[in-house]
Amino acid sequence: MKQKLVLLAVFLMSTMSYAQFEISASTGYALSSAGMKLGETVTASGTENYYGSYGNGANVQLRGTYFFNDTFGADLAFGYLHGDDQTISDVTMPGLEVDAVARARAFGASASIVYKFTNNIYGRFGALLKLGGKTEAVVNQKSTFSDAEAAFLGLPQGSYSETDYVEDYHGQFPLGFVGALGYKFDLGGNFGLFVEAEYYGISLKRKDSEIVEFNTDFKTADGTVVAEGVYTIDNLPAGYNKKTTYVDELSHTESDDSKELSQKVPYSSFGLNFGVTYKFNGAAKK
Repeated sequence: MKQKLVLLAVFLMSTMSYAQFEISASTGYALSSAGMKLGETVTASGTENYYGSYGNGANVQLRGTYFFNDTFGADLAFGYLHGDDQTISDVTMPGLEVDAVARARAFGASASIVYKFTNNIYGRFGALLKLGGKTEAVVNQKSTFSDAEAAFLGLPQGSYSETDYVEDYHGQFPLGFVGALGYKFDLGGNFGLFVEAEYYGISLKRKDSEIVEFNTDFKTADGTVVAEGVYTIDNLPAGYNKKTTYVDELSHTESDDSKELSQKVPYSSFGLNFGVTYKFNGAAKK
């Protein structure tokens, strides 16, 4: 027992004699990895799938790293993802045009183990969490009235309705993997620069969604608005629900059309980050 206590004390003293803390700030850009089907492009000649990941986009990160010795350390990071637009529906058909995209606006955190291969080259791996945010869908739809519909509404031929709405999707608490390989360059003093390749492996299971903006106007063929705000967020047309809940099972007798089967959407990505580090004084003792 005494030997164990002595060994523990020696370990703690050696750790404390080196203990080094540093903070860093970075920005970067990531491309989708292991893309899954997100939407479709539909024309009169056929339909084409669109694949991607909502992890595609720019990010910023703040990180704190504590090194126990000259090789191992622990890392805690917080970040924000400003995702690129991903096509979920692109329809060009006679009488119907749809342009719908979705993009991530997400806050996350990661906890990692850091390993120094050399004084300049390092690697880290750990767990990735999504703390908050949303996947935002932005939809524009133009639907031409038939001659009978136009006559009933007292509109000229070629008139159409144009609907714009925004729907926010939220997910359940996810857990993913993060791994990175980087190179640090010492600027002298307490500052340094780094560049790293980073991989995120994470998917998000949808929990609910909410339409937060909605507007439908009636227009003539030349785009002149003849009826504004025919439908709004407080007056949704049939087929739209302000709030939708996603579940794992639906009965064939389910009458609540605000419930839909859930699905997992990808946030995985592979990107490149650039940043600056600051080492606090009194870190490693020689």
